[in-house]
Amino acid sequence: MNLSIQAFLAFFPILLAGILLVGLRWPAKRAMPFVLLVAIIIAYFAWGMPVNRIIASTFEGLGVTASILWIIFGAILLLNTLKHSGALKVIRAGFTNISTDRRVQVIIIAWLFGSFIEGASGFGTPAAIAAPLLLGLGFPALGAVVIGMMIQSTPVSFGAVGTPIVIGVTTGLKTSALEAQLVAAGTNWEQFLQIITSEVAIIHGIIGTFIPLLMCMVLTRYFGKNKSWSEGLSIAPFAIFAGLAFTIPYVLTGVFLGPEFPSLIGALVGLVIVVTAAKAKFLIPKDTWDFEPSKNWPSNWMGDLDIKLENLTDKSSKISLAKAWLPYLLVAIFLVLSRIPSLGIDKALKFVTISFKDILSEAGINASFSPLYLPGGIMILVVLITYFLHNMKAKELFSAIGESSKTLLGAGFVLIFTIPMVRILINSGVNVNDYESMPIAMAQWVADTMGGIYPAFAASIGALGAFIAGSNTVSNMMLAQFQFSTAVNLGLTGSVFVALQAVGAAAGNMIAIHNVVAAAATVGMLGNEGIVLRKTILPTLYYVIFAGIIGLIMIYGFDITDKLTVYLSSL
Repeated sequence: MNLSIQAFLAFFPILLAGILLVGLRWPAKRAMPFVLLVAIIIAYFAWGMPVNRIIASTFEGLGVTASILWIIFGAILLLNTLKHSGALKVIRAGFTNISTDRRVQVIIIAWLFGSFIEGASGFGTPAAIAAPLLLGLGFPALGAVVIGMMIQSTPVSFGAVGTPIVIGVTTGLKTSALEAQLVAAGTNWEQFLQIITSEVAIIHGIIGTFIPLLMCMVLTRYFGKNKSWSEGLSIAPFAIFAGLAFTIPYVLTGVFLGPEFPSLIGALVGLVIVVTAAKAKFLIPKDTWDFEPSKNWPSNWMGDLDIKLENLTDKSSKISLAKAWLPYLLVAIFLVLSRIPSLGIDKALKFVTISFKDILSEAGINASFSPLYLPGGIMILVVLITYFLHNMKAKELFSAIGESSKTLLGAGFVLIFTIPMVRILINSGVNVNDYESMPIAMAQWVADTMGGIYPAFAASIGALGAFIAGSNTVSNMMLAQFQFSTAVNLGLTGSVFVALQAVGAAAGNMIAIHNVVAAAATVGMLGNEGIVLRKTILPTLYYVIFAGIIGLIMIYGFDITDKLTVYLSSL
């Protein structure tokens, strides 16, 4: 079977998912079982993937599903706990005191606070936290999910304390042969990884500066009374200022300190600068933008999660703004501390781990569940602290637990079909026909077809990998070696190709199906995944197109890459 046919068959499950979810607007709970069946048929009959490996991949997917559901549960439980404690009402009032403009609230909560959570935890956590928080502040559920997904772009490459670079790129690219080549060239792996990190930070910094503006424009176009792009554009000076407040320290951290802290430091510096500026009304337009009254919202904007605050006993007068925000601050602190290996906290939390290695004797197919280390466990710990901190009654906590548990059922049903499909595609490299795995086959076809202009599409391949896997880290593991080898075959700079891979894989998180399902579940929006994808495809295209343009310039223009390499090697 030639490469073109392989690429088409490998892409077909993804194409089918797009047609069913976006084109025909099927809910994911209806579409994904069908897509899984098609993926299994292609894996077995076209790829020659053994039945045992298909089954093992399915079990691996179920293990990943358990981890995602645990995160979803923790995020929803924290929101419901704050609702019943009265803290959510205080948080809403606090944002009103900063600005009643929903565009400003999106920039602060999603772009900055969400980026901080991404830097601390990654793996879809910012959408799981920010989307329900936006919902609690009065945003429509659909808008909360769409904005929550857009967080998963610029900060993602350095999310979870740099995991997509430190683990993803290193695991996918570092070999003894490459290390020997680097030593022969007078450098080493650490310096090479730092060059990649710097290039990733610079590309993200350029593109990401405009993401807050795009968030505002998406908000006003899709969720405003006038369906206007210009109402979002009118806040451009403040939005671009907020973008730079994050991206400048972000880029500097990536270039001079490495991959662990760009998103964390960028978000912290940005929060201080932007909140101060918003309070002073610096660059804030005179027009204040808000949604129509909720009674006028279309039904497909609404979720099943009930966060109405007016029906609860008002306890907010007993809780200060600082005390109301403290649970989210504790989540951020605990996530950061648990993700710094030198502290050893991660090992202690991972002591309680359920793991399955080489499932059904299939090499490399593993699953594990670490309830204390995962963000879900940390958020549940914070819920218990909040119970005492906010002087809650037992019945209030039990109400929060009951409401949160109901949300998991729908999400679980969808994800048990979605993630096994992903793992089958990724694990299809072991087969009787000696074909590369399906993602690699798709990427190889694109590279062979595009030739010298391939740098324009390298980020798109990274995004495709993340769309399939739902993870920047996994996309980098799958495709970093492919991207580097393609550069070598074309006689071009390998570090730039790997950087474009990492940037594109970050952008692909905005349209990754099981990320959309997980985010939708946190606000009770299951069944509307196709509508979300229709709206998040725009910022994804913006990201990969401009990354491709920047990549072409770095490869073919101004010798930027060579100068950067020389400079970093001298540090």
